[in-house]
Amino acid sequence: MTTEEYKKYQHVEKLGNTEVDGILFGDCHIFPKIDGTNAQVWFDGVNIRCGSRNRELSLDNDNAGFMAWVMGNQELKGMCMMNPDCRFFGEWLVPHSLKTYREDSWRRFYIFDVVRNEKHVPYDEYKEFFRDYPTIDYIAPIRIIKNPTEENVFRTLDENNFLIEDGKGNGEGVVIKNYEFTNRYGRQTWAKIVTSEFKEKHHKEMGAPITSGIYHVEEKIVDEFLTKPLVEKIISKIENECDGWSSKYISRLLHTAFYDLVREHTWDYIKKYKNPKIDYKTLMRFSEIKVKQLKPELF
Repeated sequence: MTTEEYKKYQHVEKLGNTEVDGILFGDCHIFPKIDGTNAQVWFDGVNIRCGSRNRELSLDNDNAGFMAWVMGNQELKGMCMMNPDCRFFGEWLVPHSLKTYREDSWRRFYIFDVVRNEKHVPYDEYKEFFRDYPTIDYIAPIRIIKNPTEENVFRTLDENNFLIEDGKGNGEGVVIKNYEFTNRYGRQTWAKIVTSEFKEKHHKEMGAPITSGIYHVEEKIVDEFLTKPLVEKIISKIENECDGWSSKYISRLLHTAFYDLVREHTWDYIKKYKNPKIDYKTLMRFSEIKVKQLKPELF
């Protein structure tokens, strides 16, 4: 897929679905979810182009006036032309289900994702795009939490007052983005919690906000014992046996790294952490994260 083609925005999965199993391991950016209509804009090298959630737009077949608005926004068009390898996804805020947004927030485009060469650009990188374009709106995270529990994330629902009128409650929900996460199917997928659905299921008070995640002995074990030399040794072995490296060997690399960690270092971490209780599914997840951090060029 190139920036010459329309690309539908990915489905955001409910937290707890198998598609996002493991997303809470690592650095999670918790963003406010706003209730408008999905939109995108990009430059194909010749023209500025726009899309909705399901189709490419034209001035004759627009979506709530989004493309007409874009064509009159010189800063947004300029940013797209300066970044022709990027596609800007966001929410075009027009009345939908939630009616408690401030009057000055309507009919504006709030960017929430930037995709370059089929990969999401992390927030800390793409926010720099906007320094020279002060009138362009983008959504900042409510919190950044390392290894949050579900309860940590649930608490952020009460912190989401982005664009909401004073005294009118909270926003639609939150979206959880872990830029290092890919699911079991190899897809980079985000998770969401919708406030109304959550409150229907949970009636207990949860107290004050929590900003840090929980301690994982599994993460400590991986950080100490899954080293770069060990990973490079596995890669060299695969290359020797398979006459070179290919992305099709990524699964083998991840499984072998976890296997070698357990086989070679179980006694070491049992001694160091005094017979810790290990969740091996969690240990495997942290192992996969560490391999990707050590050898990002392979992923």
